[in-house]
Amino acid sequence: MLTIGAFAKASRLTPKALRLYDELDLLRPARVDPDTGYRYYAAGQLERARLVAWLRRLGMPLARIREVCALPPPDAAREIRAYWAWVEAETAERRDLAGFLIAHLTAPPRRDPTMTTLRLRYAAHSDRGLVRPANQDTAYAGDRLLAVADGYGPAGGPASTAVVETLKTLERTAEIPAGDVLNLLEAAVQDAALAVRDVSADEEEAGSTLTAMLWTGSSLALVHIGDSRAYLLRDGGLFRITHDHTVVQSLIDEGRLTPEEATSHPQRALLVNSVTGTAPATPDLRLHDARPGDRYLLCSDGLSAVVPDARIRALLSAEPSPEEAVRALVAAAIDAGGPDNVSGVVADVVEVPGVG
Repeated sequence: MLTIGAFAKASRLTPKALRLYDELDLLRPARVDPDTGYRYYAAGQLERARLVAWLRRLGMPLARIREVCALPPPDAAREIRAYWAWVEAETAERRDLAGFLIAHLTAPPRRDPTMTTLRLRYAAHSDRGLVRPANQDTAYAGDRLLAVADGYGPAGGPASTAVVETLKTLERTAEIPAGDVLNLLEAAVQDAALAVRDVSADEEEAGSTLTAMLWTGSSLALVHIGDSRAYLLRDGGLFRITHDHTVVQSLIDEGRLTPEEATSHPQRALLVNSVTGTAPATPDLRLHDARPGDRYLLCSDGLSAVVPDARIRALLSAEPSPEEAVRALVAAAIDAGGPDNVSGVVADVVEVPGVG
């Protein structure tokens, strides 16, 4: 028998990793001392341990490693080949995203704003879906504000409405400098949490997600909390510009769950961050430089959970107007079963003549 230290050295895994793999039922020790709890491993376990170490070096999530290790060698080889094909495809998508970010950060200054100016053309649409008894989503699009909120709990509908109504006060604010807009958005989210508290004082577990963008004249300020999403269609490529605040997304980030497994995970809708009346809201905040031809989509998870990204990209690319695009996307979610409320906002960045 090998001590955990000796086994870690022989397998090129750390004792910390071995303890984790024991907890996950991925690599159980051969014996655990009943008095000290010290782990011992058999020499025959080294081959499995080394396979685990190699697969981790490939970046394979632990959940998938457990599946591969349970297979006979030919089947395991096929799974590794399939995983690597997925990695290459994912790397290509990340390469495109990196290119987008580099272009975004190094874009030259805009030409004289007296020649042309930018504005938004937009549309919002929301549907109860085919299963839910009521619509707890709120979708809004205006000259300066785009927003989608997805309420939950007994007062979910009033909560999502309260969140969006709070942010709509920013539309009545004088032109906001880009340098100040994120601070104003963060303060608005804290006010929104107070509004949720007011509408759900007698209810339990009421709250809302929020994904919104505020127009500054040359850029869009994004505020995001929860699992509603924002996408950007630019030069034919679709980029998701928000990160879900959910239990399953945390497990994916930690490598404990694959994106494929997340779609059927029993806790896939469980949020780790949202706008509530009982805890401080901690949103993601950032600025996005706007370019003529950009098309933005904000949507609740009732759309993104059932309509694949490839279909979202195709519909956003094909439909000529924001109104047609958002209605086509909501219809696609309904056609996919409509298991949840579904809401979307589509906005195009367009050039219009300047005022001189």
